[in-house]
Amino acid sequence: MSDSIIIARSAEHPAVQIIRFNRMEKKNAFTRAMYRTMTDALNAANSDAGIRVTVFLGGEGCFSAGNDIGDFLAAAMGGGMGQELIDFLYALANAGKPLVSGVDGLAIGIGTTLNLHCDLTIASDRSQFRTPFVDLALVPEAGSSLIAPRIMGYQRAFAMLAAGEAFTAEDARQAGLIWKVTAPEEVESQTLATAAKLAAKPPEALRLARDLIRGPREEVITRIDEEARHFAARLKSAEARAAFEAFMRR
Repeated sequence: MSDSIIIARSAEHPAVQIIRFNRMEKKNAFTRAMYRTMTDALNAANSDAGIRVTVFLGGEGCFSAGNDIGDFLAAAMGGGMGQELIDFLYALANAGKPLVSGVDGLAIGIGTTLNLHCDLTIASDRSQFRTPFVDLALVPEAGSSLIAPRIMGYQRAFAMLAAGEAFTAEDARQAGLIWKVTAPEEVESQTLATAAKLAAKPPEALRLARDLIRGPREEVITRIDEEARHFAARLKSAEARAAFEAFMRR
């Protein structure tokens, strides 16, 4: 287990598993080890009857800055996105139980797109959602090119995923990316209370309702794979190399 990810059960509601990002010195940027830990937790929840809901939480003022660029570049040198990231995306898409997220502050790249796989997201009014994929000469990931247009409509999805426009919490709520906006100090308590309400519902009925609402997962997995092929090719491009070098010089 990575120390940068803390896996725990809610003390008040033991049926709620918490995945907490714990790398605030790097703005909760995800490394390959962090992806591996999160994947293991999501997969374990699928087979553990004692877990009914999984919650994602970041830190004060920062949910996640996305992929760790240095770690990401190392994966790119191997010719791909890194199997740990792909496995995490599969685990998100295949999660058999509800996913709830609580966002406070910065949510960049996959810090935004993982919320597309969550059933309910609560965000603070100071949160900002941004996906600078094209600015880094890359393409969208996590199945976002399929899911976001369905949720937001084409133009909002294009603004986020291609133009790289920042969305405020209220923008994200109106676009359907998140469910509710609240004060920063209320994010965690409201997120856990929401998860506890879901955990108290009849689990099989909730599973069936969720599956009907979400629809077949195969299409999402296919899009994740398609995005990953383009992403891996872009990582080798001169455009991406120049964009990453500029980023690292900042």
